[in-house]
Formats: sequence, C-alpha cells, structure tokens
Amino acid sequence: MLGKGVKKREDVFYAMFVTFMTKIIVAGEAFADLIHNYENVEDKVANLKVLETECDMETHKILKSLHGSFITPFDREDIYEITRDMDEIVDSLEEIGNRLLLFDVKAMKPEAVQLADIMLQSIRELQVVFKHLHEINKNSVVREQIIEVNRLENEGDLIFRKAMAALFRTEKDAVEIIKWKQIFEMLEDGIDSCENVANIIEGVIMKYA
Repeated sequence: MLGKGVKKREDVFYAMFVTFMTKIIVAGEAFADLIHNYENVEDKVANLKVLETECDMETHKILKSLHGSFITPFDREDIYEITRDMDEIVDSLEEIGNRLLLFDVKAMKPEAVQLADIMLQSIRELQVVFKHLHEINKNSVVREQIIEVNRLENEGDLIFRKAMAALFRTEKDAVEIIKWKQIFEMLEDGIDSCENVANIIEGVIMKYA
C-alpha cells in the first residue's frame, strides 16, 4: 500500500516533491505580490522568469530520477503526470506576468486579485498535501486538502464567470475586452492546474486504498 513499507530509494520522490512545492510557493507568493502591488512590473516579471527556471530544474531532477529508478512509491505514470502539472502551475504564473507586460496593463482589476489569491491558496494547500503524502495511509490530511483544492477551484470558477460577465457588460473598449478576457482565462487555467495535481493524487489514493 502507498506509504507503507517504502524503501529509502523510494523516499527520494516524496522529498523531491516537497522541495519542488517549496519553490512553487515562492513563485506563487512573488506572483501574488505582482498582482497585489502592481508596480515595478518589469522587474517582478523578470523575477518570475528566474523562479520558473528554478522550478524547471526541479522538474528535470524528478524526471531524471524517475528514468533511473526501478522502484517507485507509486505508478511511474502518476509521478510523471504530477510533476508535469506542478510545472504547469509555475508556467502559468510566469505566462500571466508576461501577458501583463505584453498587453501594457496599467492597473489591476479586483477580480484578478481575487483569482490570484485563490491560486496562491491552492498552492499552499498542495504544499500540505505533499508534506503528508508519504503517510497517506496514516491520516486523512491528504484527502482533506484535496477536497479543499477542489473547493477553491469551484470558488475560482464563480469569480471567473462574474469577472467575465462584468467585463462584457461594462467595458466599452474592444481591445481591453480582448486583453482581460485572456488574462482572466489564464488565471482560471492556473487554478485548474492546481486542481489537476490534486486530482491525480486522488487517483493514486484510489489505486492503493
């Protein structure tokens, strides 16, 4: 069963996930700072690129270890998909930052702040998931956190729909509509990436229940 009788060589994957998640937290907090304190945008986006590159290195470390390991704590395909979707979380943060620069966004919309907060909270919930993943059969923490990530995604969906409705109802400039429609969609996609990680882990739980 998952988390029971795990050999030392398998523990490395749990440790690498925790390290990766710690770096994602740093990127998530930097992104939240960009959205909340919308100034020095170019410098903050450049920093997001640095953080995204660091996270890419963690992705490569996990996949390299996966390629060279005969024993893994759970299915190799699940480890690969979890790692890939963790990387997508950070990619989405950097890409949103890039889009803000490209679109020359002058001021942040409150709905974007709300969605960024939900994304950061989802990332923090995932950090708890990975800290307890190795003891998944000993307590219900992982399952509870997965439920919370799902709840946050649903909350994000509601904010996204309200933001889009308000955008088309009140914005008269077609260019601004195009800009913010894409930004809101990317923010929603970032939250979805967090839920994707949680859903894969939920599937792992079901396999080893």
